[in-house]
Amino acid sequence: MSDLLYSEEEEALRRAVRDLLADRCDAATVLARAEAPAAEGPHDRELWKALTEGMGLAGLLVPEELGGQGATHREAAVVLEELGRAVAPVPYLTSAVVATEALLACGGSEAAELLSALAAGRTVGALAVGLATAPGAPFQDVRHDAGALHGELTGIADAAGADILLVPADDGALYAVHTAQDGVTVTPRTSLDLTRPLAAVTFEAAAARELTRGADAAVRRGLRAGAALLASEQLGIAEWCLTETVRYTKERHQFNRPVGSFQALKHRLAELWLEVVNTRAAARNAADALAADSTDADVAAALAQAYAAPVAVHAAEEALQLHGGIGMTWEHPVHLYLKRAKADSIAYGTAGRHREALAELVDLQAP
Repeated sequence: MSDLLYSEEEEALRRAVRDLLADRCDAATVLARAEAPAAEGPHDRELWKALTEGMGLAGLLVPEELGGQGATHREAAVVLEELGRAVAPVPYLTSAVVATEALLACGGSEAAELLSALAAGRTVGALAVGLATAPGAPFQDVRHDAGALHGELTGIADAAGADILLVPADDGALYAVHTAQDGVTVTPRTSLDLTRPLAAVTFEAAAARELTRGADAAVRRGLRAGAALLASEQLGIAEWCLTETVRYTKERHQFNRPVGSFQALKHRLAELWLEVVNTRAAARNAADALAADSTDADVAAALAQAYAAPVAVHAAEEALQLHGGIGMTWEHPVHLYLKRAKADSIAYGTAGRHREALAELVDLQAP
């Protein structure tokens, strides 16, 4: 049985990422980024550069021979916990996890070239499949005709900041498309979560390079990794909400007592602590199953997402309420966590969709 405790190396990685985020991604910085003009882009480029070129984190899942770190999903999960704790506006999940996993399923020189570029961090990739698509669910594609792509895809996370899109087509292949070329239009859409923007992408005779004839397998591998490791991001969100709420209820006084000393609030926070602890176990199990290429990886991913999404939303809602309403002001960061938790709750499949998938995987018949 795998050890789900954090290793010394993983804790060292956590400290390094947390220190960097404390310096460059505090709440005021994230809010300023959310208010920045569209011309500056949806992501914090300087933070992304520090995480990728400075620390090499974009290449954790990329083999060393392709310029990556050759690490595992466990280390990537630790990074996502910290990025979730800071609601960092960077495309780590979409580029360094989902797009990278899809490319790893492709094989071939084209995919290897792109993996090296993504590992270096100077190129950002995105899988052009709607963010709400669950692993195993049908997904949209576009028409491929005479070496070019035609059509529109919607709900693509981080497409507005991507350099390369991985696009499934109706001929069953997966193609790579540069977003800066003629024939590609990326139109930002209004997103609940401003730190992970969505966009629609239109292809009008856009030139494309074929990556694999098996788009289905590549897309499903990318989505499964996204769903499994999203649980670690949700864990980070929930932990921040719990920690900050406990701190606040110790400081705020009513009737000459800290409000956190009231029994009703103690019970609510204790229940939330249990939910967070259980979420950590589910998220670590999912990351470890992917790292070990376990035959139970599908079960672990579905279980993690079925549990983590409601907990992150519950933690953010409790934080908002127990902060006495101040969390709904723009200046307080709680609304950032609530929006990220809400958006994450439908990313890569809802909790209900994952419960249905889990029931099928373990052959649990409905009553």
